Parts: sequence; C-alpha cells; structure tokens
Amino acid sequence: MRYFPAEFEPQSFVQLIFPHPQSDWAPYLEEARQCFVNIATAIARYQPCLIVCDDVELVKSYFKKQENLIFIAYQSDDTWARDCSALSVIDEEEDEALLLDFTFTGWGGKFDASRDNAMSRAISNVYGAPMKKIDLILEGGGVETNGAGSLLTTAECLLNPNRNPHLTKAQTEAILKKEFGVEQILWLNHGYLAGDDTDSHIDTLARFIDTDTIMYVKCDDKEDEHYDALKKMESELQTLRDREGEPFNLIALPMCNPTFYDGERLPATYANFLIINDAVLLPVYNDPHDSKAIAICEKAFRGRDIIPIDCSVLIRQHGSLHCVTMQFPEEVSLRVE
Repeated sequence: MRYFPAEFEPQSFVQLIFPHPQSDWAPYLEEARQCFVNIATAIARYQPCLIVCDDVELVKSYFKKQENLIFIAYQSDDTWARDCSALSVIDEEEDEALLLDFTFTGWGGKFDASRDNAMSRAISNVYGAPMKKIDLILEGGGVETNGAGSLLTTAECLLNPNRNPHLTKAQTEAILKKEFGVEQILWLNHGYLAGDDTDSHIDTLARFIDTDTIMYVKCDDKEDEHYDALKKMESELQTLRDREGEPFNLIALPMCNPTFYDGERLPATYANFLIINDAVLLPVYNDPHDSKAIAICEKAFRGRDIIPIDCSVLIRQHGSLHCVTMQFPEEVSLRVE
C-alpha cells in the first residue's frame, strides 16, 4: 500500500532550481537570484537544501555560508521545481520511498519544458530512492495531500484538455488513487488567480496545514475580479468532507491588493507558502495585507517559525515561493559525494 506524505510531515531536504541567464528571469536576473538565495538560506537554517544549477561554482559564490547547501549541475529550462520535480510516495509494507516522475509539459504546452521534464531522471543518482516514470501529465503544484488518504485538486487544472485529454474524470481519479495511494479525490471547481499560467494550481488557492485543516485565499473586495470565484471556492471548501465524513477546519488568508507589472496583474498569493521542518516560509509582497497574513500563520502554525520572504520578483513570472521549491520526506535520503 502506498502512502502520500503531507508537506507538514518530517522532511529530508528541499530542492530548488537556480535562475540562469537563458531563463525567463534574464531581464531582472540578479534580483531573482537574490530572492532564491533568501529562500535557500532560510531553508538551510532548518534542513538541507539541494540547489540544481547551470554553473555550480558561480552559484556557490552567491552564498556567504554553504552549510546545509548541496549543489548539482543541470541545465534547466526554468526554475519551477514544484512542477517538474519528482513526487514522493512511501511503500508502507517495505517502509521505502518511491519517486514518481510525472510528465511536465510547461503547464499544458504553454512553454518549452523538455529539459525540465528530463531533470529528475538526469539527477536521479542524488536521491536515495528509486524512481518510476508515470505516463501522466501532472505538476506538483496541482495536488495537495493531507497525509490521511485525501487529495485536494482543481478541475480546471487536472481535467483541462491541455493536460490528459484522453482521460475521463473517473479515469483520472483512478490513476491518482493508484499512484498516490489515496482513497478520495476532493475537487474544487471554482477559484483562480489573474496572471496564473498553471490553470489554477491548488497550491495558489488552498492548502492542507494538517490532516484536518485547509488554509485558503479569501477575497472580501466585491469590486475585485476574484470575488465571485473565490466566494464560490469558499462555499465548496465548506462542503468538503474527510474520509470519516467530517468537515475540514478552514482558515482564511487575505487577498493581496491588485499587483501589476508591465500592465499585467500578477498572481500574488499568501497560500503559496512552504512548510519545512520547524518553520514556514511565507511569501510576502510589500502589500498592506502582509502583516495580517503573517499573524494568521503565526497563530495557525504553532511550534513553527514563520519566515516572511519578499517574493515580489517571483510573481513577475507568475509563480511564488512554493512554486520554486519541492520538499522530500525523511524517507528519501540525499546522496552527497
């Protein structure tokens, strides 16, 4: 029987991909790199951080301290580790981890992603777990697990014709249950963020913070374009039930004020946080709602440090903090030479 560990469970390390000149970060490369340095440095205070990069020696020079930082060379297309990295499941009978390498197509063919799709296999020798190729287009940001048999996702993403058009909803559910070992799929049919390239990844909208609790984005401004969709999403969340038929505890996060770059609204969201061992890295955006989001997380994540990280530059490329990271559970060792 397989088990899909939740993000809030003990971890071995976090992986990220460092920006390089051939990526879309080129117009503001140094600004983006500093944000990634801040993220990696924060992670390294608590656990190892594996940094995939095009030039190991150059990237090392960005860090004052390299304790808990591991560097591996690979030429990627971009830096969205959440969506092109392998996902970890545990074989409970063998008590061993298995890495699931799904197909990444640049969010339904929007961008070239051939090198990103090949990354996990190319660097597989660094992972202390076997890897299995899965014939399904799926990104890590598109699924959330509570570690207790439930998987939360959005219909807009996983049932989008640009992902797996040959599969019905029932067939998709069957594959998800088989590969992740979950017992129920919880679908959200509403909720989106303007400027999002992912077709409504769940990790921008609603997140499990423990087995019984979902933290989600709420919009109170009736004039905001997101109000109706997020209100409907909130109603859907209220109707969801766990495997025992119990409703989930719901904690609302504020919606950021409209943020623009080059005339385009950006998908700034506090839901794109990263849970690590003993801490939560929370994206902030120099927004008046930052302090409220921090306070909510400090109350909700008892026993974990809340570390705000300015991710204003990340959202220019339509993602945020969780999108550029991937955690691996404690059962996946990191092979360091």
